[in-house]
Amino acid sequence: MRKTNNLLELDGIDKKILRHLMEDARKPILEIARKIGISGAAIHQRLRKLESTGVISGSKFVINPRVLGYTTMAYIGIYLDRAMSNPRAVGDLKKIPEVLECHYTTGNWSILIKVLCMDNEHLMQVLNKKIQAIEGVSRTETFISLDQQIDRQISI
Repeated sequence: MRKTNNLLELDGIDKKILRHLMEDARKPILEIARKIGISGAAIHQRLRKLESTGVISGSKFVINPRVLGYTTMAYIGIYLDRAMSNPRAVGDLKKIPEVLECHYTTGNWSILIKVLCMDNEHLMQVLNKKIQAIEGVSRTETFISLDQQIDRQISI
């Protein structure tokens, strides 16, 4: 790994390590070391460096929401009455557990959020009773996702 123009450039070994861990973050370090042809200690050292530079941060388990009964994914464009309403609206959106992502955007909406609900009725309750009740929200526009066809991270 080296720094060029304030950007980090990963070498081939770093990329191989990251690819293995992106595929399965629980893959044993020694198994990765054997496949790449370096020591486990060298991998640990590189991982510490990748963490300290901010290339990677933590690891997490991915929960399958469908197994838990969450079948309705929606994207909601939120129109605010004025730009100054943004910080408060985002603070209120953080309190709604169904909101998974929140983006400050260009274009028609002030905010774009991703929500996960049990079904359409649950989505309607979240919209009517929680999101549209936030001070500063003038209206919303909702798009229900029928199927997530691509789910990936950046290519390394």
